[in-house]
Amino acid sequence: MQITKVTPLCSCGPQDCFEDAYDRVPVACHMDLHTAIQETQCALNLVLNNKFSEALDLLKPWWKLSMYHALGYSSILVLQATMTFEQREIQAAMATIKEALHTCQRFRKRSSVIGSLSSLISKQSKLQEEEMHAEICYAECLLQKAMLTFVQDENMISFIKGGIKIQTSYQIYKDCQQGTSGPQDPSCRSEVFRQFDGGVKLGVGSFNLMLSLLPHRILRLLEFIGFSGNRTFGLAQLKEGACGHSLRSIFCALTLLFYNTYVSLILGTGEGDLAEADALLEPYQQKYPEGSIILFYSARISTLRGNFEKARAKYEECISSQQEWKQIHHLCYWELMWIHSYQQEWQQAYQYADLLCKESRWSKAIYVYQKAAILSMMSEEDVKRTGEDVVDLFKQVEGLKQRLAGKSIPTEKFAVRKSRRYKAARPVLLVVPALEMMYIWNGFTIVGKRADSTEAQLVTIEEAEERLRNDPSPSEFHPDDSCLVQMLKGLCLKHLGRLLQAELCFTQVLSSESRIRYDHYLIPFTLYELGLLYKQQGDAAKAGAYIENAKTNYKDYSMESRLHLRMHAALNSLREAAAGSP
Repeated sequence: MQITKVTPLCSCGPQDCFEDAYDRVPVACHMDLHTAIQETQCALNLVLNNKFSEALDLLKPWWKLSMYHALGYSSILVLQATMTFEQREIQAAMATIKEALHTCQRFRKRSSVIGSLSSLISKQSKLQEEEMHAEICYAECLLQKAMLTFVQDENMISFIKGGIKIQTSYQIYKDCQQGTSGPQDPSCRSEVFRQFDGGVKLGVGSFNLMLSLLPHRILRLLEFIGFSGNRTFGLAQLKEGACGHSLRSIFCALTLLFYNTYVSLILGTGEGDLAEADALLEPYQQKYPEGSIILFYSARISTLRGNFEKARAKYEECISSQQEWKQIHHLCYWELMWIHSYQQEWQQAYQYADLLCKESRWSKAIYVYQKAAILSMMSEEDVKRTGEDVVDLFKQVEGLKQRLAGKSIPTEKFAVRKSRRYKAARPVLLVVPALEMMYIWNGFTIVGKRADSTEAQLVTIEEAEERLRNDPSPSEFHPDDSCLVQMLKGLCLKHLGRLLQAELCFTQVLSSESRIRYDHYLIPFTLYELGLLYKQQGDAAKAGAYIENAKTNYKDYSMESRLHLRMHAALNSLREAAAGSP
């Protein structure tokens, strides 16, 4: 199938479409490959300037006829879904990807042998160019599908199943990469080829990066069916793609930003490269100064640096920059809730948690639990002023739990289990629930950037410790609560540089292992934290031993998958440090 030559009816020239056509939507009566790429770039510019509906309107007339319009249309919906985590958006994006795959399929080479791509690249007739791009667009749609699978459920088994389904995508990217790595004909330097090469870098880089995050036991299973992941190579490919001038450059940049500002914190050791994130974002801040996506990442970088005041201002600017995608507001509310929590400004944190409960459909169980947890940190007088019943909120959590792809969301399962204490005839109050959930999201790594906030958190934790110590009638949960408080105290002390005291707190938790009745996650997580403490002190052998102990000897505890991903990142970091030492 061939795309017919286009006659654009817009006033912008090709270069304008690629760079500056933010407000003019070109209308075409026919479409060729080059112009399809131009129009998709125009749509992307509209998205980055908060004109989301206009971008979709530009792409919609052609999205079932043109591979790039199909890819662009699905990409916008996928971007929306991954930024909002709302099931309705994820399902709509999934349906659109399936249709986009059908569109791309019509342009693919009529052969089952994908390896002939390299010969297509060397010969490059008009039809062959279309076939090349059809392969990369098809693979990209499959990659988007894999990303949504990961967003839906962080359970490793689900990820493996998704990985098997996208083996075709991975193979296409590998073959495309081979076709672009050898000696190239001068014609391969054309704009159309550069666009193709940008797509290869995005796909190969993303695959390698995603796979490298998985623990070795999972990766070994994937390697058996042909997958492999190299983090250094993946990051290098994405950086090259981000520095290029293709349609995919911004997606390479956004992938790196997401990795450095979210993945490395939540699923790693919190060592994202913020200097690189700043450098990636800077040109887009100049080009799209009011773009909500750009403002959001700017705020996130400030948060990770501990500059909470600047972050708050940026999130508020992001909220006011557009009203069309309300879900971006919800992302900002979530971040603002945490920023106020880091500073123990519980009244303000409650207001954002309440907004999320009322407006967002991502996870009612998490939002209600979070609101109840924040209220638990406030004085009785302040709680009364809100008109909320904390016990009733905790009781609601279990009924709000949802299942995605047949699986419960790990953080929801954690919240449900913790909230069951309030269902008893005489509820046993959680000790510092907002701080515990802060730890689950690795928030103490962020708090640790600010000595004043860390000291304030330590005071709150020591007050809880004192209450537990003086409890005249300790409940069955008392040993668990005491261990939680000691672990959180150790974290604060570590970030304040009081390492010996931190070590004593962690070892106290470990010595109480036999007394823990419910919160069994505390032991492997404490072993991991103690390993990080020894890593910080330069004792790699001891660090590795404690982390390996947690990895090997504990299972079936809350947030197990998340900890395994963090342990994998920590052990990789230890190996890299050992390899780099003289």
